[in-house]
Amino acid sequence: MYGHTEPLSGAEPIMKTLILTHESCLQHDTGAGHPESPARLQAVLDRLRQPDFAGLEWRQAPRATLEQIKRLHDPTYVDQVLASIPDQGLTHLDGDTVVCPESGEAALRAAGAACAAVDAILRGEAGRAFCPVRPPGHHAEPDQAMGFCLFNNVAIAAVHARERHHLDRVAIIDFDVHHGNGTEAMLRSRQGYLYASSHEHPLYPGTGSGPLPGVNNVFNVPLGRMTGSEEFRDRFRGEILPPVRAFGPQLLFISAGFDAHASDPLAGLDLEAEDFAWATAELVAIADRFANGAVISCLEGGYDLRALAECSAAHVRALMAGDG
Repeated sequence: MYGHTEPLSGAEPIMKTLILTHESCLQHDTGAGHPESPARLQAVLDRLRQPDFAGLEWRQAPRATLEQIKRLHDPTYVDQVLASIPDQGLTHLDGDTVVCPESGEAALRAAGAACAAVDAILRGEAGRAFCPVRPPGHHAEPDQAMGFCLFNNVAIAAVHARERHHLDRVAIIDFDVHHGNGTEAMLRSRQGYLYASSHEHPLYPGTGSGPLPGVNNVFNVPLGRMTGSEEFRDRFRGEILPPVRAFGPQLLFISAGFDAHASDPLAGLDLEAEDFAWATAELVAIADRFANGAVISCLEGGYDLRALAECSAAHVRALMAGDG
């Protein structure tokens, strides 16, 4: 069904974990009281700069090129988003998605972080990478900003991996509490890609209720309100991990949203940091089998600052397992 599942050939990887981010991502201002705030990213960065993460290598994210972004997003849409960036103050692209004068730079750096992670890992410079960036990306449709997202960072990087590095099979696994409608829209029925998502349903954006008729590369796992650790792990183990293994990805991406945590104010699942660490470790094991360990994770949601920092730390610790 998915073709061959041989691991990506090449030398043994350097199992170092990279952090790719940029200060402009902190300058993306969404206005007072907006949940997708600079404080989110600051909480993650502060936690990852503590002594227990001294083994990480930090790099500045470059800008994504317009060519990289326009491989997936409608070119007219990309130009319109960048033209909509105000000289001062705030502009709403929709009811939830806000931009300020620094937002265009932040969006280019966010997508650029994920693409640079692809290049670094496939050049053998590292084994895994985490991109703590904003704005997030998985709600961005081919021609529409939504859900705090301008450009779909993880999907742009997945296509970059296929187009620039000629990989055959790239997987994106998304455990954000909200369904990644944009990622699904971009990659459904597209050869060489798999998208699998666990998410609360019903919940914004209202998509992801189950299988898509006639589509065999999208695996949606809708979870009812107050789903806790046991059911999450059972569903993830039974409905996400098997198709990912069958696909045999040569590179594995994670859309790492932590808003399924029990403390998050924007949703109703009941997970803890240990659940994200467990899911990450399961995905790393698949990457170890098929992709020389290659995993790239991009920050998506998570709106309780303490829980976000705790979950990010657990996630990155799982990525770092086996670093040498």
